[in-house]
Amino acid sequence: MFLGTFSWSFVYVSLPFHIERLSPFDAATTLRWTGWILGISPLVTVVTSPFWGRQAERGNPKRLYVRAQFLQGIAFFGTAAARTLPELLLARMALGFVGAVSTFAFISVGRSADAVEVRRQIAAVQSAMTIGQVIGPLAGAVAAARMGFRTSFVLGGLILWATSALVAWGVPTPEPRPATAPGRTPGVGDVAAVAVIVLGASTHVFFLTSILPRILPDLGVPGEQTLEIGGLVIFASGLAAALGALGAPRLREAVREPRLIAVLLAGSSGFLAALGAASSVWPFGLLRFLQVLCIAPVFPLAVAGIVQHAGGAAIGIVNSSRVGAAFVGPVIATTLLAWTSPAVLYLVLAALGLACLPLVRRTHASP
Repeated sequence: MFLGTFSWSFVYVSLPFHIERLSPFDAATTLRWTGWILGISPLVTVVTSPFWGRQAERGNPKRLYVRAQFLQGIAFFGTAAARTLPELLLARMALGFVGAVSTFAFISVGRSADAVEVRRQIAAVQSAMTIGQVIGPLAGAVAAARMGFRTSFVLGGLILWATSALVAWGVPTPEPRPATAPGRTPGVGDVAAVAVIVLGASTHVFFLTSILPRILPDLGVPGEQTLEIGGLVIFASGLAAALGALGAPRLREAVREPRLIAVLLAGSSGFLAALGAASSVWPFGLLRFLQVLCIAPVFPLAVAGIVQHAGGAAIGIVNSSRVGAAFVGPVIATTLLAWTSPAVLYLVLAALGLACLPLVRRTHASP
């Protein structure tokens, strides 16, 4: 999961800048294309993830993981080969169709009969993913600046192929799903509440990359430095996400889950609203770090309450909300920024986080 997330982040950080260079359109049109190209992969994954979840529950999630990771590598090569924005959109769409590997990982985790072990493994998977998000953007920005965009995309695809081979060789086949598990089976309302909270929280994480080429000059960053400074901003965000995910189990020991999730959502919304007051890139980066530090634990805390007792389709739905935020975030951010100011965008996203607070009580299905 670390290598897979690293590869995605490695490529993702430079995509908005590649799109700007490839685009024959004006700035506003290019911004809208950027939102859709970045967001189309998670949108398709949202639609297909419940299907893949059912397949993994009935069969072997390891085998599906290996195949999906291999096909993702091919889609990365297609991204490198694209010469127009529509071709790039199609390559990203194909990538989204086989983008459910994290669903397979969470289904494997949920097959443990020990609730404590489930929580530990969820934290481990989430931490591996967030550490990949920490290292990937900085490495990807430097690689794209030094080697070129297309070469960095090919390198990302080769990393995914190596990941597929590593899992095929080194990961044991998961045990069959237990016939029964202690605790209450989450209902439709429980799953929907967790999915909406995950969507709102993950949108707070994923929105920023797509608008960095537009907002960094306003924060005093010279044009020739936007790619590398953008990589540093995303690196700081990923570091905060890793620290937040690693701290989630300890936070849960100190505060009950519903109250803790509510406090974290409110804190993230507050720091988001404050981004509009930043006048340079360094206070902006600090506020962003604190904001992501607040929101990062929400996903493992919310998901741990239902993953052991939910079916594969339900796990797929919840995980697709996290993936779907990678579509919703860029589209909301680029659309609003094309029509209004960054400060308004940050206030809208803050309100989205606060709107999730009434659902927090339903995030813990087991007694």
